[in-house]
Amino acid sequence: MSRVCAVSGKKAMSGNNRSHSLRATRRKWNVNLQKVHVIVDGKPTTLRVSARAMKTLKAGAKAKPAAEKEVAPAAE
Repeated sequence: MSRVCAVSGKKAMSGNNRSHSLRATRRKWNVNLQKVHVIVDGKPTTLRVSARAMKTLKAGAKAKPAAEKEVAPAAE
């Protein structure tokens, strides 16, 4: 199973470890994937989602819909 977020498509990043003498060796930063149980098309499904994507989705669910937001009158 690959380390890819099902929502955002984030993948592992690669780069270098740097020692005190600045010698470079390859390394990898993996995505913080979490298993999440979600209902998709009426069926419960388990997805692997990054923690950042989960945080963004939760914030969007808590926000008011656009129709309910109050609009301030324009200054003339």
